[in-house]
Amino acid sequence: MKALIALLGLSGLLIAETVKDREGAVRGDKATFEADARWNYNDVESGFKLAKTTKKPLLVILRCVPCLSCAGMDAAVLQEKELIPLLDQFVCVRIINANALDLARFQFDFDLSFSALMFNGDGTVYGRFGSWLHQKDPLNKTTASFRQALEAALALHQGYPANKATLAGKQGGPVPYQTPVEFPTLAEKYQSKLDWDGKVVQSCVHCHMVGDAFRAHYRSQSKPVPVEWIYPQPSIEVLGITLATDAVAKVEAVAAGTPAASAGFQAGDEIIELNQQPLISIADVSWVLHRAPASGTLLAKVKRSSESLELRLTLPPAWRNKSDISKRVGTWPMRAMAFGGMKMDDLDDATREQLGLTKEQMALKIFHVGQYGPHAAAKKAGFQKDDLILEIGDLNTRMTESALIGHLLLSNLPGEKIPSVILRGGERLKLELPQQ
Repeated sequence: MKALIALLGLSGLLIAETVKDREGAVRGDKATFEADARWNYNDVESGFKLAKTTKKPLLVILRCVPCLSCAGMDAAVLQEKELIPLLDQFVCVRIINANALDLARFQFDFDLSFSALMFNGDGTVYGRFGSWLHQKDPLNKTTASFRQALEAALALHQGYPANKATLAGKQGGPVPYQTPVEFPTLAEKYQSKLDWDGKVVQSCVHCHMVGDAFRAHYRSQSKPVPVEWIYPQPSIEVLGITLATDAVAKVEAVAAGTPAASAGFQAGDEIIELNQQPLISIADVSWVLHRAPASGTLLAKVKRSSESLELRLTLPPAWRNKSDISKRVGTWPMRAMAFGGMKMDDLDDATREQLGLTKEQMALKIFHVGQYGPHAAAKKAGFQKDDLILEIGDLNTRMTESALIGHLLLSNLPGEKIPSVILRGGERLKLELPQQ
């Protein structure tokens, strides 16, 4: 992974900006939080025990310290005075590495650098929080949605255990390994504990590496990657709903001609429950979709002004494949699997017209070709930067890079080579796209 980050830095395609002194940032974070009596640092089991003893809910913050994404949000959690009365109602734990996470309990959006889970002391999940708004803007310190998530989790805690049945869908599913360091791709390099006496940053399993390990697990067995690991924690925008970023799950807009429009959603609606799960955040909405079936309907309980409604949201075929995963850090290893290490974007209509290409046909421009390791497979197969991909196997219609990744990982296995047609300098060439 370090080689990949260095490579992308050279090409101007950085995965995520990091602090200059990563080692100092991690050690400084440890000193800060160990000196704060409110926080239990990097010891989640002690947190669960204390939550049982005090009868408080447990708040676990997971933070990738070297990553600058969500830095503003992270600072606000520690410094914002308005949050203190809420935080004091929780047992608070801060985790800065994923090495020893119990994956049966901790299932969330692994591509975020700041996430939170709220639990009962017995391990029952109340809800999840994670914001792509903050991920995209490290200076954003807005805590309105986080504050509301804490308040909603406290309300669920007050109703527990009478409401336990309604929380069943929020609990994690089965996993192939109990902790990340048991995955073969991580076991050789990482231990369950950080190396505080040595190079602590290099000993850390980052959250996104957990998602990578899940995908590699299936790929190493020559199995298709499950669709929920290609398009993890999908946004409800794929179904036509834009949610307000400062609320739990308030509809800001509904796109015409979408499943959400057909279901009757309107701007201003507050989604209280989805698929019989009480919501505390937008991340909870994505969790419902992460575990949703390939087709069918999801029941939504909605508050509209003073009225309570039930709406049925239909899941059309291949609904997940509309997700845009191009900005996710976990997509880079998938690009190696599906594309041999290339990054590509759909060609705009104006350029298509200049080249004599239709709006309906595939035309993906290659913006980056990897140079090292598994990310150099496409280069070795003859693909070059600025090539236009017109056909891959029997695929020749217009699609996004994100949709193509899903199609290839679901339909092809490592070792296969897919006949492809590219356009280079006005000449059509035939190449073979390696699958890894």
